[in-house]
Amino acid sequence: MVERKPMLSKLCKELNNWFDRDQPKFHGAIEIQNGKIADADIVRTIKTNQYFRIVGSIFNDGVYKWDENLHLTDELFVGAVWLMAVPKDVIDLANEIKAWNDKYGAQAASPFSSESFGGYSYTKASGGSDGSSSGPSWQSAFRNQLNQWRKL
Repeated sequence: MVERKPMLSKLCKELNNWFDRDQPKFHGAIEIQNGKIADADIVRTIKTNQYFRIVGSIFNDGVYKWDENLHLTDELFVGAVWLMAVPKDVIDLANEIKAWNDKYGAQAASPFSSESFGGYSYTKASGGSDGSSSGPSWQSAFRNQLNQWRKL
């Protein structure tokens, strides 16, 4: 089973911070064979439960957590694998954002509010608190927590 972390990937992109400082980056031809990264240097360097980013892949771009059950889509690509040192607080924040998004994401994404009563209903555009025409996004809902990790 692939332990892909799409919310962590979105969060890192939003923060412009891949938490890769002082971590190895492997560039060049990367082969994924039988669902595993075939490069011995990567396998030898990465630690169990460490997060890593695949860049330049057709099938596997994104952030993953390394474990023995990891199963990627086989391919050969020219790109990179970046090892990451993600703080626990950021992992917790990503989980909190995912839970918020699961609960409010559809409502937050809609630029309309609607109401119905007594056989009558209407829909109108709503103004979000972040200045957009939709409700609050996870970025605006978690702005204060995000700012401490943001890179310019």
